[in-house]
Amino acid sequence: MSVMGPAKCPISGAASSTGSCPASRSASRMGPRGCAFSGFSQSSAQALYGAPQGPDAPQILQARETKTLVHLLLPTAPPKEKTAALTLKTVDSLTPSPDSVLAAALGSPARRVLQRAETVGPTTGWRDGYLSSTHGFCPPDPSASPIALAMSPGRVWSDLCNRMPGLVGRGKIREAILQLPMVSGGPETIPDSALWAATVCLGILASVYRYEERNDGTEGIVVGSGNVDRNMFLNAAGDAEDEELETKGIPRNIAIPLRAVCTRMGRPLPHLTQYDVSIYNFKLRDQTSVYPYPQRAENMDLRWPVFNDRAEAMFLLCMAEVHGAFTSGVELVVRCQEAIMEKDNEALLEHLVALKMIVDQLGPIFHKISVNPSSGELFANPVEWGQRYAKFSAPLSNRVPALSGLALPLFQLLDAFMGRQKYDTFLGLEALHLRAWLPLNHRAFITAVEKFYPMPEYVKSTNDSRLHGVLEGLVESYMGERGFMGTHRYKVYGFLEVVAKTGRTETNGGAGSADSEGRPWEEVHKTLSDSMIERLEPYRKNITLKPHEMRGCFEECRFRGKVTAREWIDTDEDRNTAKVSIGINDSGVTFGPGDRLTIMPLNSLSEAGKVADALGLVERLDEALRLGNGSASDWKRFRTHLSGIEGRDVQITVRDVLRRGKLQPMTKEMVMKVHILLRGSSSTLLKLLSSEEWPVVASLGDILGVAKKEVDEVVWEAAFGNQDLDWLSKLIPVEVPRTYSISSFEKGLLPDVIELTVSRAEHRLSPLLTGGKEVIRAGISSGFLNPRPSFEQAEYGADEDVLIGISRPLNFALPISPAAPVVMFAGGSGIAPFRSFWRARISGGAIGRNILFLGIQSRKKFSYEDELRDAVAYDGLELHTAFSRDRKALIYDPSTRTLVEADREPRYLDTTILEQGSMVTDLVMSTKQGGLGGYLYICGSVSVYETVIAGITRAIYKHRTGSKSAADDIIATAFAERRFMLDIFMTPQAMSFKQPVISVSQLARHTGHRDGSKTWIGVHGSVYDITDFLPIHPGGSLIVQASAGLDASKTFDDLAHTSNPEVMSLLSKYFIGHLAPKPAFSAPELGSLYDGWYDYLRTCVESITTLSFEVKSICKDTHIWFSGGLLNMGGVRKFYQFQSRLIQNGFSTLFGSKLQELFVKLTFTLVDTRGRSEGVLPDVMGRISRAGSSVAAGKAKKEIAAVGELVCASTTAQTFEKGLMGYARGICEADVRFLEGVREEICHGMDAFELIQSMKSSTLEKQRLFKLAGFLMSILERIAVRLEGFYNEIGEMSMYHPEMESNPARARWAVVRRRVRDGSFFVLARDVELDGQHSESLDFDQQLEMLSQPYEIQQRHQRATKRQSISFESIMAQATRDFQPREQRIEDFPSPPKRLAEAHAARANINNTQQSSYDQLQDSKAANRISQFMQSNLKAIRRLSRITTDQINSFTPQHAIAAPIYGAPSGSIKQIQYSSPAFRQRAESSPSKPPTQPLPPLPTHEKSQSISHQPGLWPGVQHKKKASLPKIPTYHTSPVAASQASSATSTASPSPLRYDSLSRNPSSASSDSSQGGERRVPRGGGRDRSLARMTMTSQASDTVSEMRFTNHINMLPQERYAAGPSRESSVDRGRMGRVRQEDGEGGLSRKGSLRGLDRAMEALRGAR
Repeated sequence: MSVMGPAKCPISGAASSTGSCPASRSASRMGPRGCAFSGFSQSSAQALYGAPQGPDAPQILQARETKTLVHLLLPTAPPKEKTAALTLKTVDSLTPSPDSVLAAALGSPARRVLQRAETVGPTTGWRDGYLSSTHGFCPPDPSASPIALAMSPGRVWSDLCNRMPGLVGRGKIREAILQLPMVSGGPETIPDSALWAATVCLGILASVYRYEERNDGTEGIVVGSGNVDRNMFLNAAGDAEDEELETKGIPRNIAIPLRAVCTRMGRPLPHLTQYDVSIYNFKLRDQTSVYPYPQRAENMDLRWPVFNDRAEAMFLLCMAEVHGAFTSGVELVVRCQEAIMEKDNEALLEHLVALKMIVDQLGPIFHKISVNPSSGELFANPVEWGQRYAKFSAPLSNRVPALSGLALPLFQLLDAFMGRQKYDTFLGLEALHLRAWLPLNHRAFITAVEKFYPMPEYVKSTNDSRLHGVLEGLVESYMGERGFMGTHRYKVYGFLEVVAKTGRTETNGGAGSADSEGRPWEEVHKTLSDSMIERLEPYRKNITLKPHEMRGCFEECRFRGKVTAREWIDTDEDRNTAKVSIGINDSGVTFGPGDRLTIMPLNSLSEAGKVADALGLVERLDEALRLGNGSASDWKRFRTHLSGIEGRDVQITVRDVLRRGKLQPMTKEMVMKVHILLRGSSSTLLKLLSSEEWPVVASLGDILGVAKKEVDEVVWEAAFGNQDLDWLSKLIPVEVPRTYSISSFEKGLLPDVIELTVSRAEHRLSPLLTGGKEVIRAGISSGFLNPRPSFEQAEYGADEDVLIGISRPLNFALPISPAAPVVMFAGGSGIAPFRSFWRARISGGAIGRNILFLGIQSRKKFSYEDELRDAVAYDGLELHTAFSRDRKALIYDPSTRTLVEADREPRYLDTTILEQGSMVTDLVMSTKQGGLGGYLYICGSVSVYETVIAGITRAIYKHRTGSKSAADDIIATAFAERRFMLDIFMTPQAMSFKQPVISVSQLARHTGHRDGSKTWIGVHGSVYDITDFLPIHPGGSLIVQASAGLDASKTFDDLAHTSNPEVMSLLSKYFIGHLAPKPAFSAPELGSLYDGWYDYLRTCVESITTLSFEVKSICKDTHIWFSGGLLNMGGVRKFYQFQSRLIQNGFSTLFGSKLQELFVKLTFTLVDTRGRSEGVLPDVMGRISRAGSSVAAGKAKKEIAAVGELVCASTTAQTFEKGLMGYARGICEADVRFLEGVREEICHGMDAFELIQSMKSSTLEKQRLFKLAGFLMSILERIAVRLEGFYNEIGEMSMYHPEMESNPARARWAVVRRRVRDGSFFVLARDVELDGQHSESLDFDQQLEMLSQPYEIQQRHQRATKRQSISFESIMAQATRDFQPREQRIEDFPSPPKRLAEAHAARANINNTQQSSYDQLQDSKAANRISQFMQSNLKAIRRLSRITTDQINSFTPQHAIAAPIYGAPSGSIKQIQYSSPAFRQRAESSPSKPPTQPLPPLPTHEKSQSISHQPGLWPGVQHKKKASLPKIPTYHTSPVAASQASSATSTASPSPLRYDSLSRNPSSASSDSSQGGERRVPRGGGRDRSLARMTMTSQASDTVSEMRFTNHINMLPQERYAAGPSRESSVDRGRMGRVRQEDGEGGLSRKGSLRGLDRAMEALRGAR
């Protein structure tokens, strides 16, 4: 550092004893933190990290500055060991490098940049960027620049920004911008001090102008040219030739000053940045709330919000808060560089520890963004964020930086400080791009840190294990899986899953924009993981796992420790609970209250010895193993891990495998390995394999010892006698680490010991191995840490090294404020973390109450009694105990602060909580509810958690509420506000396989989207009812509900929940059964159909859950509909965009390529199993296409377009306020009911697979396939009918109900004016009949009913209504044609954006007529599968149809990706062109509109009813009542009638082939049933009986009554789709029993179906 005089300030020249520091901008004698020349005192906050204090501070600081270069660079002579090997060519290395000499002469580069910024910044308005030692990257006064702007002519901009949420809500922001006067952005009008505020205001105004321009009610469904005249904005727009792309189209009164202020700020192009809208766009609520720092999300508001919703606020305020928490971090980084310059390891150690404490706070800050609706101000609705702020945040052009967190200076600085070496990933490249656009102060500071005296290199060059340990902790805290980067990735995963399914596909960092799997949130997860690995590479060599895969494995244990002591903490002679001390001296490990220790346990010497004895390895314990691939790969990784910790190459020996491998308990996989090696010759192993509960309580040594006695010696030698021990590492896997709460707290810089409170878990050894004797075995980890005192010395060696690691849970930490009350609930050894809590609170002088509720079995197991008595007596701890098996009670006396002995009945913890119910209730309730807002913690087993929650619920119910639901709501609010935290540990238990088996369809029916309904999820073969868990889920209920009704195993794995014992132990509380696996089909065609149908069901369930998010927001969130008492156009815009996307895309994921894929496969299956293609099939895809272009659909689209016209017409919208909101609720309800109906249909199809699989093995595979395909085809046709009914229903709805409005007269006149303007007023005055439609045509319920009728009735109706069918030839030809390239080729599809700005700009321009990226990719994948299917079945298709070879060969995967989807709504693809003349003739002659003739009367059928109002729908709109269908009479056809009908032929048009039950040959069905002599006989008359019987059951639910499966399995495929493949002889119908299928609860009854199918199959066999 440069040498300065001792008494003069280099800035002002003032003496140290007088004056004030100009850099501090304060009248007090207080210099900037770290000022090396100041003689002024420093505040306590500045002194927090070690700045010199007291009267000698100036002398200390000056001494640092007056050191010579020699003292800095060459303080001592080099040792002889270093100089001995040097030669003439290498001796120059003893002298410092030129860079080091220059840096030492000039001082710390980072310090110089910081000093220059602090000197120049205050006088220039911080144009180079905010940078100071006292405030970091934050402005010293967040109100200074806005005040300066308000004092200048630029006030017009800030005033408009203050009004912005209201104007955006009314859709009038563009008009307001046009009314602004022209104000120059030059220095003559805008002073330097106002530049930052002016930049933020103008950037926001330009972006919001673009936002409204793109979302003005014409981005969705539009009739005509829309209602918005965009020409009115053009005359003021910046369209000059010299205008930049960023300001093209933006009014000049904004574009010109924006360009001017950006130029003054050093921005080559005008743009808005992420730090503009976050770090420099907040205001403090309470200036005096400064602990631990003022910039906390709960103490800030956005100064200029755009939408004024909490999603926008939390997203931006948390970014501001991380920089507020890091204000001291800038100074610490500089001090680290100075300590490296001076080679002062002690100072560097101190600064790194302090920096780690700051970085530890970043993860919990980001975690404040809550997706829990009960979290109040912390709630950030992902649907709102994705559809509003995310669109606003698009850059002004694709050239300028995107609004991404990558641009925040904090993370750029930490990357540089931590020595990031690679920027090769997508996010890495983008980070470099964004760094180039940072303010120049920030760029200079980051470069100074990155290029000079790199910290990681220096630490690695030292031999100081403390520095190595602290650096390792800092790496994990910032870029580790449990640090900030891991927290960010998991938060983004769940948040973006909801956002992506509702339209948006990538983060603001652009991750996910290049998704190739159709699930963008998973692609984001992968992209962020790649970025994490890139950061970790300098510290973790040869990374082979993804970050989330490292959780719960040995990679988390990166330190060494020793078990130094095991001590009694109670009077239990067996020491079931002990205090265990782990020595960590000089390791550099740091931890805080609530942190956890991860430890790799060692197997006992006796267990390892049993395995060694059985395998004959006693003499080979130190032999190194050769580790190859396969099962030994984990040991290979473990070897690499150990070598990294040791700093040398380490070999894995037999001893290592036996002590560190998993020897117990025995899983089924491990037992099977031994069983296979022994060739199944051990009877004991066979008995173990037949166990119904796994894992089995036994060790590998136990089963080897028993098996060795039963197995022939030759077999044993063949299995384990090989001299090559490669099999050992494959037989024994690496043990997994265990996690324990840390019980100790140390105020010192680095602790020397970690203390744990460990309760020993004990289990009864499997009786199969003990001969019926009871043998107790301790758990591996608890037995290692706390063995029985008598076994301690014999079982475990002295001072054995163990691998350990530290993890910090996000949701189990003390509150920041020392005044906050803390309540702790512990059961038994659950006291472990609370010991560190009360010691930290007491030693830190916390003034808030510390209350402990402790549940224990008896007094002799009362842990830490003496310590607790002292804390109660002297430190203010309040202790309430509950002994469940002891009458010797301890009662807390608040007056004397003592524990009083008493005799009372044994009790559990809930009783004690109820006694203190009033106090507990006040602590649970938030301050907004009038409570104390306490922080509550539960630590213990699941049973302890249940007991505590039950006690608190009862207490709240007794003292505050009148219902249990209200008490639950109060508890849920505490969880949502992150004041209620859990540390639930799991005792391993065997899981029985006798639990109920739940089918996929049952799981799919429980999505919880309806109020009061159940929410189920499937995870790794288990099903959980998490309905009660949703309100307390730490990640928010929306995140879990996104996976409701689905197998969420992959999501659990991606989020590392599977390896989290806390999650799995809590989840076990909600276990209800096992998920039915995929049936083992012998025919690959059945398996392929199952996969496709299952995928279709999953798509439908996901559609329901995600659609319900938006529906709930529209129907229940008053905030989006009203703002300041006026109708908010944000709600109108949201509903318009939502319904436009839904209708225009036609539920594309359900009715696009996925449905066509099923349709094509089912068609092929039906025809291929019959062997011929004659006949017709239902035109499912055509029916869907026609539904989207029907009159009803047109009416619905017109009404939605009318809603769009109101987006920028707030006055008119207010006229129809009630009708508009009612229309929104009604149509949203119809959306949900429609998808529920589709789901029910698909679930019936899933049940059919299970029933088909259960048919007797004698049934031919092709016959089963044929029956199933016929039933599934009928399901698809019913789905198409439901789509028609949906459009009919919403087509009847309208938002125009003047009689319901506040001003009916004004509403009526508005309707009349609109009708006159669009010309419909006069049309409405006369009756019009469209295209010959008659009122007698079938409605929705009747169409569904018709599909449930026997074939003859359906055929009669087809002739009466001429319902269109389609041939196999036409289906295949159309499929081929649909996927041929048309206007758009594969190369025309946009490639993934290369920059974030391109992705964001493209996203902002996407309108609601387009599918989301998720939908598009789902469709393209389905199209690829169709192409592959047709290619693989090319010969069969050619054989079964007359399609030419060229047509088939032209069907390629590329065509599938590029082609539009068959059956998509009109307007999105070209009209279908038919090449076959016969097909064209049938298409032209077949009606494309609803049938024109009524349904022939059916005996005893009732007509469906119509009602004017139904709960959940909007009054005044006619809706069809979902009435249950009447029971269908059973008709019986005689064999004679059947034969006569089969012999008749039709010449009018191709008729469906039917199955001739007498001849077993396909024949054409009669076109006129009377020609066949068909007659009906009474039920039960004679021997003649029908093949099957249909039973319809009335259901009073949202879905109509469903057809029963048995009739379709046994009759529909044969009579409707032509003959099956069977070659059996004729069937005597009189010998066949009626098949009856009754529904069980929640689905089809297996028992009834199997009985009916078995009877049918027996009849078929008997007729042979």
